[in-house]
Amino acid sequence: MITERSAEFYAKSASSHDRVYDKPERQEDLAAMRELVADTLRGHVVLELACGTGYWTRLIAETADSVLATDVNPEMLEMAKLRALPADKVQLRVADAYDLPADLGSFTAIFIGFWWSHVQRAEQERFLAKLSKKIGKDVMLVLLDDCYVEGSSDTVARTDLEGNTFQIRTAVDGERYEIPKNYPSDSGLRKKLGSSVREIRITRLEYYWLLTCRLK
Repeated sequence: MITERSAEFYAKSASSHDRVYDKPERQEDLAAMRELVADTLRGHVVLELACGTGYWTRLIAETADSVLATDVNPEMLEMAKLRALPADKVQLRVADAYDLPADLGSFTAIFIGFWWSHVQRAEQERFLAKLSKKIGKDVMLVLLDDCYVEGSSDTVARTDLEGNTFQIRTAVDGERYEIPKNYPSDSGLRKKLGSSVREIRITRLEYYWLLTCRLK
């Protein structure tokens, strides 16, 4: 489960969140992933979880039939509104990805960008089971996240007994937060997700990885 402290940090960091996409060494991989995400979700009715500032929402809306973009933080959604997302395709809604409301609607795909790595290992299978029950079996799930690259990624501060890794992040007001941030291998992803999903396909670049599958 995502901690209240993590949610608090991201609420404070909404206005500066997109700086994570500015690193020069990541631009080639980022462009490749933007193209892959757009192609993967072409023609789909998409539920986006933890959409943040709408960086990926805008991209997905270019090819998807529609997008319901959700985030637990109203502060993030306020930033997303500044993107002038197409009103005929995109809806924004405050929702906790771990406790989704019952009236979201029907979807053919779920997109989770840069949030899966914050879900601690003991909660991952439980989260997927709840997602399948809420949204339905056979819905396509797309996970996008980053790889750990020395010199580019934030330093891992500690590892707990379950293998979760944590980083120290500083909010704009100077307060420090310990944030869970995992960097799974391909084999780790397949092992963890295998009981909950099928048809796993993984694309891994130097800085990012993308996984597609279908919920069981």
